[in-house]
Amino acid sequence: MKSQLWGLYVREVLRVFRNPFVVLVTLVQPFMWLAFFGSSFNNLAAASGKFGSGSYFAFLLPGTLSTSMLSVGMFGSMSAIQDKRFGFMKRILITPTSKQTIFLSKALGAATRGLIQVPVMIVAALVFGVSFPLSPIEWVGWIAALFLLAFGFSSLFLAVTAPATDWQTPGVVANFITMPLMFASAALFPSSSFPPWMQAISNVNPITFSAELGRSFLLGTTVDWWNLGYLAAFASLMLVVGYSISARWLKVE
Repeated sequence: MKSQLWGLYVREVLRVFRNPFVVLVTLVQPFMWLAFFGSSFNNLAAASGKFGSGSYFAFLLPGTLSTSMLSVGMFGSMSAIQDKRFGFMKRILITPTSKQTIFLSKALGAATRGLIQVPVMIVAALVFGVSFPLSPIEWVGWIAALFLLAFGFSSLFLAVTAPATDWQTPGVVANFITMPLMFASAALFPSSSFPPWMQAISNVNPITFSAELGRSFLLGTTVDWWNLGYLAAFASLMLVVGYSISARWLKVE
């Protein structure tokens, strides 16, 4: 199983590098998000005084990285759809490779691809004047939080994709989930400005926990390491759900 998992995992990681256009979009899109969205709200954020002592770019960066992990999970499920449509999934299931191995390789591969955006975003933030006063343990904690978030969302979206035979359905479901998770979180704005019903969602939204952990590192506020524990619990729960659904209901047609 280990060799099969490794081979499929490497395939998932390398497939993004086989298309130069995909590589370009993967690297440029988060930079553009930070540049345009951050520039649009930077002056307004400074005037409001609700974004801490740093710039809005410093506030936004952890949230942008967290929402990128959400997108990574969604696109990871699209990989499974492509494998179904073009027959690769059927061919691989003829071999001794288990359905659970396929699921794990795709979830791990998607999470790894998501981390490629991290150094690009850090460079972009440096251009906009963001400083990074992080200790080595804080860097490790931040990267771990992003990986857990990406792995959790990849597992969730793969669980939606596994039993689907209509290739359009998972995309519709993913889009339906993505928007409320993104905006009902503290990724882009402080949740204190939300109406109560949105605050209730934000308080259990894993994107909020990832964004606030990274933000505490950058802005020098009190670090709540329980956020990392919450993300580990989220990733573990989604792993169990995705693993179980894939083992029983993964279909190719």
